[in-house]
Amino acid sequence: MRLDKLLCNLGVASRSGCRDILKAGRVRVEGAVWKDGSKNVPDGAAVSLDGVPLDTRLSRHLMLNKPAGVLTAAEDHKQKTVMDLLPSCYAAMGCMPVGRLDKDTTGILILTTDGELAHRLIGPKYHVDKVYEAKVEGTLDESDQAAFLAGLPLKDFTALPAKLEIMAPDIGRLTVQEGKYHQVKRMFGARGKPVAALHRLSFGPLQLDDQLAPGDFRELTGEEAAALYQAAGMEYHE
Repeated sequence: MRLDKLLCNLGVASRSGCRDILKAGRVRVEGAVWKDGSKNVPDGAAVSLDGVPLDTRLSRHLMLNKPAGVLTAAEDHKQKTVMDLLPSCYAAMGCMPVGRLDKDTTGILILTTDGELAHRLIGPKYHVDKVYEAKVEGTLDESDQAAFLAGLPLKDFTALPAKLEIMAPDIGRLTVQEGKYHQVKRMFGARGKPVAALHRLSFGPLQLDDQLAPGDFRELTGEEAAALYQAAGMEYHE
């Protein structure tokens, strides 16, 4: 890849900013100053800016502990989004949320630069479990469990069979393999038990890291990323 394009994709600066950085001799490739942005950077080459090594990986996968009150969207001109919680370099690399959590829903959110991975993880075809804990108004019982397991008819579609565990009279842990708009809330609402609070505990093989405070994120380990790719029926290349 061209050096100037690589720097832009890494979010180092704008296109014109990268030209200025290169012109000033601030970038080195394998220890040598490169001022020509049109030169192609060899795969795996060491690139540094002002003596500081750059992580040149363009494929990134993140785990975010989504807080309440933040939109799951790439951008919004009026409200704060999950992308506002990340350094701008991730947006520059095309790292986007996998699926959507409602504004008031909290918990694990995966973000990735791999569009095909994201598509497979949120679709029902690959049966990727998402586990939510819901606090509801009312009392959950065995009839709710049976209704969820049978596939709950909603206004515009019938939800796939889902497993409901009753953790307390008003707290249920629901495992679904879909992610349609407001689906979990609609499912509980269809049973006459509106959701008062909703938290996603896990996404596929990954559980929310309990070391992440609300609003915090980290990159996935190689093992975690590989597990996600396996769940999506894809091969992982680090």
